[in-house]
Amino acid sequence: MKIIKRLPGLPVERALGVLSGRWKAVILHVLMDGPQRICDMENRIVGISQKVLIEQLRALDEHGIVSRQPSAVDSQGIEYLLTPLGESLRPVLNSLQEWGAHHARGLNEVHRLLPCDAVVRDRNT
Repeated sequence: MKIIKRLPGLPVERALGVLSGRWKAVILHVLMDGPQRICDMENRIVGISQKVLIEQLRALDEHGIVSRQPSAVDSQGIEYLLTPLGESLRPVLNSLQEWGAHHARGLNEVHRLLPCDAVVRDRNT
């Protein structure tokens, strides 16, 4: 069964259904730097397993958020990149990040926030 058939009908619930899932927001954050191969994403995202990465990329692909293309560097490799629909999530994710910080401030939990580099390594590392 396709994942899309399981999405709720209410637009806000649909959006949350597409974005929810272990590591999805981090994967999207990493792909905002441009097309990347699975091995590169594994190296950049601290603690993600290849199995989970592939599962989430498949779900994002099915939702039209990412697509696969032949690698520009390796003729036999595959890269993942954001589609125009995925690119349209950039301001949404930025707003969610800001709201998350606002929420932490409101509950006096700023000390629990992590810097991005705690989970995502620089692309050139």
